[in-house]
Amino acid sequence: MDDTREQAYAARFDKVLDYIEAHLDEGLSLERLSQVAHFSRFHFHRQFADYIGISVARYILLLRLRRASQQLVFRPDRKVIDIALEAGFENPESFSRAFRNTFGCSPSDFRRQPDWEDWHTRYRFRLPERKLNVQVEIVDFEATQVAVMEHRGPMEGVNGSVMRFIEWRKATGLSPKDSARTFGIAYDNPDTTEPALFRFDICGEVAAEVPANPQGVVTKMLAGGRCARVRHLGSHQRIGESIYPLYRDWLPQSGEELRDFPLFFHYLNLLPDTPEGELVTDVYLPLR
Repeated sequence: MDDTREQAYAARFDKVLDYIEAHLDEGLSLERLSQVAHFSRFHFHRQFADYIGISVARYILLLRLRRASQQLVFRPDRKVIDIALEAGFENPESFSRAFRNTFGCSPSDFRRQPDWEDWHTRYRFRLPERKLNVQVEIVDFEATQVAVMEHRGPMEGVNGSVMRFIEWRKATGLSPKDSARTFGIAYDNPDTTEPALFRFDICGEVAAEVPANPQGVVTKMLAGGRCARVRHLGSHQRIGESIYPLYRDWLPQSGEELRDFPLFFHYLNLLPDTPEGELVTDVYLPLR
């Protein structure tokens, strides 16, 4: 297959993957998905399994269970039955059975004690990198004081650090979720950094210094200055598809020089309140 045909084939699958993320609440039949990709419905399931590495039904189930598991942990006010129905299951029993078969524990057990490292192993299917044409803006970012939960160690543990940050927010009432901006500071690339050395800060905007606290949240400053900004639409799992073109394509051609401050993200909305396909994240690359 030549490059042009390969790119066209990949684009059709990208369209399907985007459609699935955007319509997880709906019936996703093979016939409908094959129409989205303009593939024959008789062969689509085999083409999908060959391209992604798992069946389309399994892929959809995993995405629905991923959203459900995040709801279980980060929305403790929600009932299991409501989460099950929203995930497309007819009743809590079928939801519990699928959840246990996938994660090896019941939804209630996961809610009480989530094993995020094991959770991540369920999502190691093959997702080819989409070739995005990113739109870059040069902006002036105003220095911002933030409360920070420092995550150090494998990326798979970031959700556990997020839970501790939320615990701090609830305990103190500082950095309220509804009125303060949420950021992430990416010191390292998880694709190239040894897991034990990976560093990532979970940040919430605050008006004053953070008092000493048992969760270990500290005060830092997001440095102000010129930045290249790219808007990433969709799953955080695929944010690298917006980052790599910034470094690989835009930066060498721009004539810009990087400032000595890490890449950082501004999360305009967040899971689990926002469907994964509707997430919006601004990526900031600090410039001199």
